[in-house]
Amino acid sequence: MDIWEEMYLKAKKEYHPEDISPFIQAHHVVAAVQSESGKIFTGFCIESASGVMNLCAERVAALNMYLNTGETKIKRLIAFRKEPPKGNGGMPCGACREFLMQFSYENRNMEILTDYENRKTILLKDIIPNWWGDKRYSK
Repeated sequence: MDIWEEMYLKAKKEYHPEDISPFIQAHHVVAAVQSESGKIFTGFCIESASGVMNLCAERVAALNMYLNTGETKIKRLIAFRKEPPKGNGGMPCGACREFLMQFSYENRNMEILTDYENRKTILLKDIIPNWWGDKRYSK
């Protein structure tokens, strides 16, 4: 079993879409991150009728990592709905991309799995080029 399969299987356990209330859905997008130390943390999305209260699976997984270890550097990320990412899938939304870049300068080099079957990845820095925060990190 490679690291991507391990991450996929851990995240898949979180996939069980449910309505928490008439306003909030959860567990219909799941994610796993691998920290710099090699530990794997999972997360699931929580979406409400008010978009500002939504939490994506990627951010929940990253926050679980931070809460449990204090780490902010992520080596790898996988996110998906019912099936693992295919083609060019599993891409974090803009809010997640921004959060992950702000979480640690090193996260720009995290691998994001976009095709599970072919083990195709992309780096975060390649999907958020010319990021505005580079200058702040250089100080």
